Amino acid sequence: GTEAKFRLPRGIYSDGTNLYVGDVNHTIRKIVISTGVVTTFAGSGSAGSTDATGTSARFNSPRGITTDGTNLYIGDSNNHVIRKIVISTGAVTTLAGYAGSYGSTDGTGTSARFKYPSGITIVGTNLYVSDQSNNTIRKIVIATGEVTTFAGSGSSGSTDATGTSATFYNPRGITTDGTNLYVTGLSSHKIRKIVISTGVVTTL
Repeated sequence: GTEAKFRLPRGIYSDGTNLYVGDVNHTIRKIVISTGVVTTFAGSGSAGSTDATGTSARFNSPRGITTDGTNLYIGDSNNHVIRKIVISTGAVTTLAGYAGSYGSTDGTGTSARFKYPSGITIVGTNLYVSDQSNNTIRKIVIATGEVTTFAGSGSSGSTDATGTSATFYNPRGITTDGTNLYVTGLSSHKIRKIVISTGVVTTL
């Protein structure tokens, strides 16, 4: 409860029993909802990009967080990568992107590049990521780590259009109802809606 301490907690996700929080202490925290007990689930508190288990792993300002019930997926923002944590073991691996190297390249696994990925959500077998400083929404096929640009041209703006013809301005938070994505435009001061099946972007 109130005896626990955090530092700039940002991303949060609930599996119904626990909350998982992206803490700028370079950790992923776990909160048992029924008791308020807080533990450090992964990360040591020191910045880094080490793939390891539990508190032996390293993150750098993790933000967005989501789960498929078996794994957590993390927007490890200042590492410019997407991380995966096996919930049952705490094993941390890098799913996509290359730590310390930013860009906007579409590719598979470590060949892909992000720039301060922030929000993350899951729809079926795919992840959708708010790639904040690239002004885009990226799609990741979980099984393969294949990354493509789903929406946004890369230029800052708030144009409603389809797919990469649309523009975003520092997209950050992202969630879904299974049919649509909903995205917060940090610098455009707007809430955007994306139809997953078509990529059509509108301002909600």
